[in-house]
Amino acid sequence: MQISSILKPGAVRVIGAVSSKKRLFQEVAEVAQSAYGLSAQSTVEALLDRESLGPTGVGHGVALPHARLNGLDMVRGVFLILEKPLDFDSVDRQPVDIAFSLFAPEDAGVEHLKALALVSRTLREQSFCTKLRANPDPATLFTILTEAQSVQAA
Repeated sequence: MQISSILKPGAVRVIGAVSSKKRLFQEVAEVAQSAYGLSAQSTVEALLDRESLGPTGVGHGVALPHARLNGLDMVRGVFLILEKPLDFDSVDRQPVDIAFSLFAPEDAGVEHLKALALVSRTLREQSFCTKLRANPDPATLFTILTEAQSVQAA
């Protein structure tokens, strides 16, 4: 699995300030609706339900909100850079400015876990996240994200 198989260029955005985790999830849902035709309301509800099980802020300014949704045929992703970091109840108590959301079919099984592992491994590298944070252009961000694996695999 590669990031390019779960992320479309139209699902990468840079957004200004959001006032809450719920508002961030609404932004994610709007992007998911635009890029993949997902129901914004169902997407927000699924993200909130998953988040109620425990925060998806993994530390170092990164969050990986994810959920399973009806109507999907494969894992899909939405990547956001926040211009103003958001308190996210992360494990290290640091605010989040990178959010990579994943959506999987209800019956995705191991594919969902593979996608989470892939994104988590990719965003664990601090130098990689620094490079993302330094590029406010969605097209450049998409290129950085999708080329990361090519470089790692070489």
